Amino acid sequence: MIKYIGSKRLLTPLIQRVAAMLPVRTACDLFAGTTRVGQALREAGIEVLSNDTASYSEVFGHAYIEAGGDLDRDLVRDTIAHLGTLPPRRGYVTRVFCEQARYFHPDNGMRIDAIREEIDRLALDRLERSVLLTSLIEAADRVDSTVGLQMAYLKQWAPRALRPLELREPRAVPGPAGRAVRCDANELAAALDGVDLAYLDPPYNQHSYFRNYHVWETLVRNDRPGHYGVACKRQDARDVISRFNSRPAAWPALRALIEQLPTPWILLSFSDEGFHDLGHVHELLGERGYVAAVSVDSKRYVGAKIGIHNPRGEPTGTVSHTRNTEMLFVCGPSRALVDGVAADLAQTPLRVAV
Repeated sequence: MIKYIGSKRLLTPLIQRVAAMLPVRTACDLFAGTTRVGQALREAGIEVLSNDTASYSEVFGHAYIEAGGDLDRDLVRDTIAHLGTLPPRRGYVTRVFCEQARYFHPDNGMRIDAIREEIDRLALDRLERSVLLTSLIEAADRVDSTVGLQMAYLKQWAPRALRPLELREPRAVPGPAGRAVRCDANELAAALDGVDLAYLDPPYNQHSYFRNYHVWETLVRNDRPGHYGVACKRQDARDVISRFNSRPAAWPALRALIEQLPTPWILLSFSDEGFHDLGHVHELLGERGYVAAVSVDSKRYVGAKIGIHNPRGEPTGTVSHTRNTEMLFVCGPSRALVDGVAADLAQTPLRVAV
């Protein structure tokens, strides 16, 4: 799984556990990101609709949520072996993300270029292509030279950046095969009739995932975009801004999303570092049904510990805090079931509120 700010690594076991206590057979992950939560729900026997506006998330959704017995894994393994033998070539990734910026060492950048071009050249179906792209992104992530965000890169090569790129087969996730789409969450929400549960993990502050992970977006699209700034962000990153990244627009967008969801059950996760007062979020969900909430103390991403530096590598300002609170809200039509979830979670060393 790639490095990803806002990753639900700590919350995923809780989400899977809560979903298993509810009468849920189908779920939609409306802001899927790396599909970590969708994978956990699939493993719990739930059919998942994975959604995000990012092209790389849709590819992960094909690889981890859709792919089932219809995927020829022998072909995938043979193709991965073939891709690993390609001679390096200097293409867009090398020029932009290794020489103009320093996300990857040029030795790995040239291998990424060669592999990416070959994936487009091969006769592959949608799932095969997505599984191979997922393998490439995960391999690139293991040898990048960042702290997990693509808004900047390290001044000196990270030790992992000097290791050779290695493709690995993405794991086969057990459970029912679902589906991956790429839609605006608020537009998709009203179409979820018949879905039992919606999991919501919307952006919660001004930082855009499209900008934070623009390299993965470009690697999937292979469109060689114009770019700007030291970080060589895609030109269209200036214009692709979610309502959830705007303080004035985020609350109306969240309210509209929750109000139009037809799903009887909602799981919603938020950080205390976001725009919204968590008490107000609790009240908003309370208009839909009975609510319980559990909070988890967690470390902030590694960049928060390093702090902000100027182009000369000098620190500017001080680190304010290195930990934050993640909150998982459970909302549904049955007081007994919500109380049961709260009672079960109260047996763990977490903080639970009803």
